[in-house]
Amino acid sequence: MNSLPKICGYECSQSFSFSSFATSEAAPKAVEGSFPALEMSGVLVWVSCGPKENINPLVSFAGRSSSGERNQRRFSGLSFSSGVSAFSGAVAAETSRSSEERVYEVVLKQAALVKENKRGTNIALDLDKEVGTDFANGDLLNVAYDRCGEVCAEYAKTFYLGTQLMTSERRKAIWAIYVWCRRTDELVDGPNSSHITPGALDRWEQRLTDVFEGRPYDMYDAALSHTVSKYPVDIQPFKDMVEGMRMDLRKSRYDNFDELYLYCYYVAGTVGLMSVPVMGIAPETKASTESIYNAALALGIANQLTNILRDVGEDARRGRVYLPQDELAQAGLSDDDIFRGKVTEKWRKFMKGQIKRARMFFDEAERGVAELNSASRWPVWASLLLYRQILDSIEANDYNNFTKRAYVGKVKKLLSLPVAYGLSFLGPQKNLTKMVKR
Repeated sequence: MNSLPKICGYECSQSFSFSSFATSEAAPKAVEGSFPALEMSGVLVWVSCGPKENINPLVSFAGRSSSGERNQRRFSGLSFSSGVSAFSGAVAAETSRSSEERVYEVVLKQAALVKENKRGTNIALDLDKEVGTDFANGDLLNVAYDRCGEVCAEYAKTFYLGTQLMTSERRKAIWAIYVWCRRTDELVDGPNSSHITPGALDRWEQRLTDVFEGRPYDMYDAALSHTVSKYPVDIQPFKDMVEGMRMDLRKSRYDNFDELYLYCYYVAGTVGLMSVPVMGIAPETKASTESIYNAALALGIANQLTNILRDVGEDARRGRVYLPQDELAQAGLSDDDIFRGKVTEKWRKFMKGQIKRARMFFDEAERGVAELNSASRWPVWASLLLYRQILDSIEANDYNNFTKRAYVGKVKKLLSLPVAYGLSFLGPQKNLTKMVKR
């Protein structure tokens, strides 16, 4: 990646440090006014955008690497009332309802924003126009978007390729969201994660609020601030992702799938809710907005569950177990069995059930991909097909996810891309997807 330019005298390099932000008692002041007036008191803060082995592209609608880190119920079978209630990062404090029910309230809220946008101001989201009309210096804002694109091109190549089919406006907006998600993930899973405290995450969340209110701290923030001013994107999924980072700081076990589902929503499902307003919904769709958001959420959950199953051994070596404790016990297994890393018949049977659940969420996601804007379907289909094949790889490894890493080889990746491209025109075709699942 090319070195980044100077902004108000600060040299921005490829590797940045977050430690000063993590240990400082006060967050740096946000930039008031237009983007070019990037003046700050205190230390300029950057989060590392350097290489990271398992960073997952936003094209997948999410999927944070679990590394560094109930009763089974069909997602599509849930039934909820249509009312939308206030939802906050404290959702985990509610115990009277399942996590799926509480998360669904966020889905309803995001869908309502899109509906309101359609009824109210008519933003021409499909126009291939230059950004920067609301900022004093459009050229500098376009540079900010370009830098976001460079990060995506360097560390999420398949995702970046898929975005090339989108309009210029959509493409740049998705890049901005991707970079924010990557930076947030780096807080607890990056090279400076040992410096991160709950207070640091509180300051990061306050910084997010400033971004949504038009007070960016740096060029990446400026791109996101402009994006959320143009699309019906709500702050709640972003705040919930920060809550997922907090969860990683304080929690290394999950009693049941209800708890794990909430974690998967926080760190991965949220990205789907962030992305749908930008990727767009097909104007000819007859599906409800809520069902499309549900599919995006399901894909994030599926990807994160796949990450967890892939990284069991790696997580165990860090003392972390991202598997439902009650289901382990029901299978006659314990954390000690995972730490020993021996594949047994009990383990194989347990893994078969976990993989089946992940595939159910992928099935749910498939139903909504075709309802996205046609230009946005290819990268989403590519992600879905490639991630499903990781589950196949776990099976091919005889369920040894302790010492063998499941991955999709380059040949299979290359073969999946044209299939995904075809599906982006044909819509979800069950017979075609089955062809690439094995």
